[in-house]
Amino acid sequence: MKSFPAPALHIVDALRSAAAADPVRAIAFQGSPGANSHRAAIEARPDALPLPCFGFEDALEAVKDGRAGQAIIPIENSQHGRVADIHFLLPESGLSIVGEYFMPIHHALMAPGPRTDGDRIEAVYSHPQALGQSRKYLHERGITPLSYIDTAGAAAHVAEIGDRTIGAIAPAIAAEHYGLEIIENNVEDAHDNMTRFVILADRPTFITHDESKPAMTTFIFEVKNIPAALYKVLGGFATNGVNMTKLESYQIGASFSATMFYADIIGAPGDPAVDRALEECAFHSKELRLLGTYEQARKRG
Repeated sequence: MKSFPAPALHIVDALRSAAAADPVRAIAFQGSPGANSHRAAIEARPDALPLPCFGFEDALEAVKDGRAGQAIIPIENSQHGRVADIHFLLPESGLSIVGEYFMPIHHALMAPGPRTDGDRIEAVYSHPQALGQSRKYLHERGITPLSYIDTAGAAAHVAEIGDRTIGAIAPAIAAEHYGLEIIENNVEDAHDNMTRFVILADRPTFITHDESKPAMTTFIFEVKNIPAALYKVLGGFATNGVNMTKLESYQIGASFSATMFYADIIGAPGDPAVDRALEECAFHSKELRLLGTYEQARKRG
């Protein structure tokens, strides 16, 4: 069912009402109040009004239909890799990446109280990313992982169930929102756990080359179906001295004959080296589409 858990509904309604009163300031995020994306929205845009959305598509739709001026979406985690299928969602949405935000991620194990020394957690709900980031912790304690659409929603769901043997892995603030007791903080397997978010809007920011403001450019491309096409594309960036910090492939359709690539480079259009590299990429590609140029939130290299 496409609905927030009952314990989250009154908070969701309050946040949605505030966002509806000033949609230009609203920033949509996926998840229940108290999720990591909620925290990222508040930290990345302190003056914005966070708007909770059930799914990633819903958060993008909120920007497209004018209910929010921006959306913030997690795309990759240092420990568990790709988060959202932004490769599919963003090109179809027509939105542009206008910023990025890096946030350290810490998970807490929480459950209904009051707790006693004899209570044992048998299973926990959480988002698959959080479960993966706490895999070793859960395995060592024999706790069964159960998937839920988001971390804070899992906490609300556990509060609704009220079973003291079933817990949630979520940000510590979710325990405050939903009346749960924290059993242990920082249960993630790697304590340098970091997630990268991108901020999306319905119009690009038109950032151009400025050496005083290092920029990132994100794009997708489909190489021509000829030998060494990808090699030639990558060679264009190498020979022009453009640093590519991310390259991921994904299939188009069920034939497995067409591959799209998602890439991040350091630099912005207007820099002659970037322009030459993108021109070579376009020459060897069937499609090249820029998804956004934006100021770096964290230095690469």
